[in-house]
Order: sequence, then structure tokens, then C-alpha cells
Amino acid sequence: MNALKKLYDKSKIWFAVTWIIAYCVLMSVGDALSLLIGVDKSITLAVGIILSAVLLIFLKKFGLFAEHGICLPKASARSMLYYLPILVMLSANLWYGTALNYGALETVLYILAMLCVGFLEEVIFRGLLFDAMRKDNVRAAVIVSSLTFGIGHIINLINGSGAELLPNLLQVVYATAAGFMFVLMYYKSESLLVCIAAHGIFNALSAFANEASATAEMRILTALLLTVITGSYALYLALSMRKKDE
Repeated sequence: MNALKKLYDKSKIWFAVTWIIAYCVLMSVGDALSLLIGVDKSITLAVGIILSAVLLIFLKKFGLFAEHGICLPKASARSMLYYLPILVMLSANLWYGTALNYGALETVLYILAMLCVGFLEEVIFRGLLFDAMRKDNVRAAVIVSSLTFGIGHIINLINGSGAELLPNLLQVVYATAAGFMFVLMYYKSESLLVCIAAHGIFNALSAFANEASATAEMRILTALLLTVITGSYALYLALSMRKKDE
């Protein structure tokens, strides 16, 4: 922990970048090993739990919870439109209907792994990277946090998500829009709790998505709709904060 604190004190940006690299590499290795042993997300979950525990212990030990968004929102639910766009987004994985894509054990492992992913990605990309840059230039911090989050989903192309090239590329587009939305939610509320919950639940519900019934065209339409929903909500948040600042 002391070594992490030295890196954190020396450069918060490099601390965030180190976590991004470690997260992407280790979770990808976890996915590969899980498939190798024949139990999907088994090793991935273990890696996710370890990374989450290390990050939580680090933030707790050095009193950094509130500084990095592990606290209650400071903005009212009304000013956040009662998070209604988030609820619409959460339903996206069920738009094609529902299906049991895994056995009982793998379903539990998948859901828990996705909850870890939601926590880690929000804390790393928003709580660490955005916070490291926001004091110097908020706009640049928003852009970098959103783009790196979206580009990070290119890993799905490398790992092979089962989808065709265009739907996978569109996933990068709407992931960028979602990153834009999440970072503005964090910036306005000073809390990551809703972002973490929404991100984790959205990913977890993919365990019940009826992907087999979705054509490439349906996947493309879904990606476009998600981009519009998350992008519009992000613009609303940006405009509401701009009016407040004025």
C-alpha cells in the first residue's frame, strides 16, 4: 500500500494510468483462463475481487473515499432527472427478450464479475483518471475520461465478443457516450455510487440477454439508441451545470 501511495502522491495521472493498464491486462487474462478451465468468469471474478479489494483498502486507508466519489450524491435526484435515462439504459439488454445463457454457477459468477467491473471501471476511469486531470482542465478531463473508457472496449474485439465487426465498433461509440454521461453524472453529483450501481447492473443483465434473436441490424439500432439516450442525458447535465455556473 505504501508503494501505491508513493506513486499516487508523485503523479495521480500515472497512478490512474497504471490502474487502467493493470485492469485491462489482468481482467483479459482472467477471461482467457476462465475459458481455458471451462468455467466462464471463474478466474475473472477472482481477479475482479482482488483488484476491487486492493483499491477499496487503498482508498480507505488513506482517507480518499469522498475525494474519489465513494460518498452520497451532493446533487438532488430532481436535478438529475431522477436518473430516468439510466433506467431506460438498464433495460437495453432485455430489449430482445430474455434467456438463460449460462448454467446456475456460471450465471452467479458472471453477475458478480460484472458488478466488480462496474465498480472498477467507474472508480478507475472517473474517480482516478478524471479527478487527476480536472483541476487543470475540466473539459480535457471529461474528454479523456470518456474516450479512454470507450476505446478500452476495443478489448472486446481482441477477446472476441461473438458479435460482428460493425456492432462491436458501435459498442465503442456508445461506450464513449456512456463514459461521457457517467463522468458528467460524477462531476455534477460528486458521487460515483449511482454510476457504479448503474454500470454494474447494466453489465450483469447481459447474462439474461437473448442475443441469439438479435440480428446485426438490431444490434446496430440498439447501439445507436443507447448512444442517443446516454449522449442526450450527458448534454442535459452539461447544460444544467453551465447555467448554474453562469
